[in-house]
Amino acid sequence: MSKTNSDMSMGALFRNRVIRTILLSALFLQIGIWVRNYSILLFVIEKTHENPVAVSLISVAEFAPIFLFSFIGGTFADRWRPKKTMVWCDFLSAISIFAVLLTLIFGSWKVIFFATLVSSILSQFSQPSGMKLFKLHVNDELIQLGMSMYQTLFAAFMILGPIIGTFVYQHYGITIAIAIMGIAFLLSAGILFMLPPDRELDEKKENTALLFEMKAGFQYVWNSRVLTLLGMSFAAAGLAMGLTQPLAVFIITEQLDLPKELLQWLMAAFGAGMILGGGLTMAVAKKIPPQALLMSGMIISAFGFIVIGISETLSLTLIAQFVSGLFMPAIQIGINTMILQNTEESFIGRVNGILNPIFMGTMVITMTASGWLKNVFSLLTIYEVSALLLIIGAATLVPLFKQVVVGLNKEEEL
Repeated sequence: MSKTNSDMSMGALFRNRVIRTILLSALFLQIGIWVRNYSILLFVIEKTHENPVAVSLISVAEFAPIFLFSFIGGTFADRWRPKKTMVWCDFLSAISIFAVLLTLIFGSWKVIFFATLVSSILSQFSQPSGMKLFKLHVNDELIQLGMSMYQTLFAAFMILGPIIGTFVYQHYGITIAIAIMGIAFLLSAGILFMLPPDRELDEKKENTALLFEMKAGFQYVWNSRVLTLLGMSFAAAGLAMGLTQPLAVFIITEQLDLPKELLQWLMAAFGAGMILGGGLTMAVAKKIPPQALLMSGMIISAFGFIVIGISETLSLTLIAQFVSGLFMPAIQIGINTMILQNTEESFIGRVNGILNPIFMGTMVITMTASGWLKNVFSLLTIYEVSALLLIIGAATLVPLFKQVVVGLNKEEEL
């Protein structure tokens, strides 16, 4: 019987025009983004003879807009029509990339950073609009399943993306790579025209002051117990991830005493776990509450960090990395589902714009400090602290999980 229900849910999901369109658009966006990331990285490394400052500027161009534009983009996403916003963002990204291509051919190569910067800024307006469309056009019982498919696509590109980006650059060069980026963004914009028409905007809302709407967004999160606890959990997870992310190479070279080139297998194990985890999460998405998904993902990832910090063999480290990747989709899907289920449609953009920078900000703080901390503490100590932070993040969600258990017990009594 459960199999029949699962098949029916999957069929209903694929019949939903919004989900089909967003997934197809995301496919082309991921191709464009990963070709952009790796082609530009390899091009800058080649042009600057591995200058670390120039290479770090790529990350600045990619991540700085999250801090500077995430909340602004989310606020405007709540004011603007979501379909129109997404189409224009992809179209403008493509135009900016073709402008970079012309400048690259006839001018300075340094304009290449502009391609990453502009598309990253525009994504801060487009991404919350996509979440808003989920809220508007997808039934509550299908949201978690739809998010599972969405995150599985992202997980697949964790492995395929670097391969595609590196292949394009090495075989065709930066000019063709940039052209492919532009075409991918144009195709995404064209596909988005298949979305249902936008609803008419509330004129009163259009005339509301921008600063007033920003303030209302912060008040909305602060007044929501679910979103406040989720923000605290976000902060703990960001601190944990930032501590360990830059140190993976030292797990290989110092703890395991192996060549740094084996780092790619560590990344591959994590990516493979994410793909399988996305599929497994899809299979159980309707049966497990998002709070349980998020808590289990954080707790299992914490144990994965402990094992990686202790392990002195490559095989055990790879298994721990695979298991961490296996439960990463549970974290991502749980977070997005909880945001959608506990946020009014008119606040989706602002809530995203507040919670995402919390995660990124805390992650950057510990990423910045991780190199210094490694000189003071052992790798084991740092990974144990990361695990503790993840467990604290999971513990903040216990009150929300209790609510779900109480609700299920009441349903059984009825």
